[in-house]
Amino acid sequence: MNKEKLLSRIQLYVIADKKMCGDQDIEDVLSEAIAGGAQMIQYRDKESDDEHFLKVATKLKTLCRKKEVPFIVNDRVDIALKVEAEGVHLGQEDLSIKEAEKILGYSKIIGKSAKTIQQAKEAERQGADYVGLGPIFPTISKQINRPTGLKILQEAKDSLKIPFFAIGGINLNNLDQVIRAGGRRIAVISAVILSGDVKSSAAKLLEKLQSST
Repeated sequence: MNKEKLLSRIQLYVIADKKMCGDQDIEDVLSEAIAGGAQMIQYRDKESDDEHFLKVATKLKTLCRKKEVPFIVNDRVDIALKVEAEGVHLGQEDLSIKEAEKILGYSKIIGKSAKTIQQAKEAERQGADYVGLGPIFPTISKQINRPTGLKILQEAKDSLKIPFFAIGGINLNNLDQVIRAGGRRIAVISAVILSGDVKSSAAKLLEKLQSST
């Protein structure tokens, strides 16, 4: 399956942030998330040295391969290449999309973070396969001045051709607002990873997303 078809089917994207996972075993957490319905996984680690990052990413890639779920590495194009991940997710300050394509090849998924519709359109113009839009709501995973709000989702629905994932503070209680604003795909961290019942939380989020289409 090519990356366009693959992304068109994904609504629930779960991000495993090492810092937020704390003492939890990331493999166990993500195994539960996938069992609950997580359709794409991203590993984000802003703390570890290269050796540890690679070690964990290798384990998670193996898990995702067994479960037939795409595995994305945050920021680190070199590690994405090394573990043969399905793609990489880039921030605004990271390597350019074109440079990432040169390293990974054009068959790999390249996502980009965007806080404004202008950034999202520019990412699309540069060749991003999807964008992560937000933070929509206040979030504990990043220090932010203020959230983007829901309006950006309607703007994205009206103007973007590539898939976009709403991200930032999204949970089961506010997901209806996201859906009404035009969001049909979400990327979540704490709503699944820190929920206390990872499998059930993922399942409930996916069920609500699927019922909206």
